[in-house]
Amino acid sequence: MVSFIASLAILIIGYFTYGVVVERIFGIDTKRTTPAVALEDGVDYVPMKWNKIFLIQFLNIAGLGPIFGAVMGALFGPAAFLWIVFGTLFAGGVHDFLSGMMSMRHDGKSIPEIVGIYLGDKMRMVMRGFSIILLILVGTVFMAGPAGLLANLGFSGIFANKFFWVVLILIYYFIATILPVDKVIARIYPLFGAALLIMAVGVGGMLIITGAPIPEISLTNMHPASLSMWPMLFITIACGAISGFHATQSPLMARCLENESYGRKIFYGAMVSEGAVALVWAAAAMAFFPNGILGLSEVVNQGGAGLVVNQISLGLLGPVGGVLAMLGVIACPITSGDTAFRSTRLILGDIFNMSQDSIKNRLFLAIPILGIGFGLNYIDFSIIWRYFAWSNQTLATIVLWTGAVYLYRNGRIHWMATIPATFMTAVVTTYIFQAPEGLRLSTSISYPVGIAAAAAAFIAFMLFVRKQETPALSRS
Repeated sequence: MVSFIASLAILIIGYFTYGVVVERIFGIDTKRTTPAVALEDGVDYVPMKWNKIFLIQFLNIAGLGPIFGAVMGALFGPAAFLWIVFGTLFAGGVHDFLSGMMSMRHDGKSIPEIVGIYLGDKMRMVMRGFSIILLILVGTVFMAGPAGLLANLGFSGIFANKFFWVVLILIYYFIATILPVDKVIARIYPLFGAALLIMAVGVGGMLIITGAPIPEISLTNMHPASLSMWPMLFITIACGAISGFHATQSPLMARCLENESYGRKIFYGAMVSEGAVALVWAAAAMAFFPNGILGLSEVVNQGGAGLVVNQISLGLLGPVGGVLAMLGVIACPITSGDTAFRSTRLILGDIFNMSQDSIKNRLFLAIPILGIGFGLNYIDFSIIWRYFAWSNQTLATIVLWTGAVYLYRNGRIHWMATIPATFMTAVVTTYIFQAPEGLRLSTSISYPVGIAAAAAAFIAFMLFVRKQETPALSRS
């Protein structure tokens, strides 16, 4: 219990300390006109209040990520607390802040375009394909998953038909993808975002009140299947520590901020909040079931992370918990899916230089995207999906390197991005060499290769930036 409370405290303190350091190193300009004001179009560039944007950003990046990922990460034991806390403060928070603020500095452009500006056209092309595939996969899974759950709730007739729910969700996605951001997303997201936070506060509060047997921090690997903690833990818990998906979402809100002074609250703050949610669910997963992590493993094997969330919610919060669990497992994925498709539309708009203030252009891009997502419901892409976790963290790594180049070019201290970028390079390289969906090599090979790749990436970065123009204090 002490480790859990201390971890929450460190997250909060970290926001007010390291978060300020990150903000100062970046160098915000409160007098600078933001894209929301300069390019206001009533569709995607819409100025909004920061507190509303915070809840939208929180739900955009969270959904079920910090819950399901934390539950599965809890199988490794309380070492997960360390990754959530330090990953959030020093990697995820920096990643989200930089991706959002760099987008603001470049007219709200999507992350592939930002990467292209700082890492070159070849990386721009890679990131375009990478991001689009990633987002369509997210949108599809968050269409098919909730549809299947809704069809199995005990309804009869057409309501027990998964196809019916897929079509209904698709219609909602279509509306949310093409309508102005303040018409649908800005109206419902704050409500669902608040519900997700309330759910975490309720679960965390009951853990403390009941004196739940939350294990103290230990570096011992407790995974029942003996999965290697390095790098599996760092891939399993993505949302709640660091996630490349966030970089695709931050530009959505970068187009809505009225002042750069809100950047830390929105981008770094939402990441810290997500880390706190992940911490709560990791602790609950370890402490709720008889026999601790072995009991958790049994429930995961029976019904996955969804069953874990349902049992914990009902057990700690009663009927209210049941409603919140239903909201979390069904509604939250849908709200992540719609912004995934919306982000895809915006990325394609940037690629083809198509103004999105025209409904014709939005329809031209949205209809094929949603059509592909709908079609994927009838294809077994489980093998492709296995690569999602790795792809997600690889995208985050690329964005961190991009942030490091940005900082260097603008005469800023680049280490706040360079160090986590080097660390994540080791993680994703080791994973793809070691994982079942990768090369399946032994740790005696994958570990040295991961370290060598990280060192090579760092050297390549130093050589790359030294070839750039002399750093200037002026900001782009």
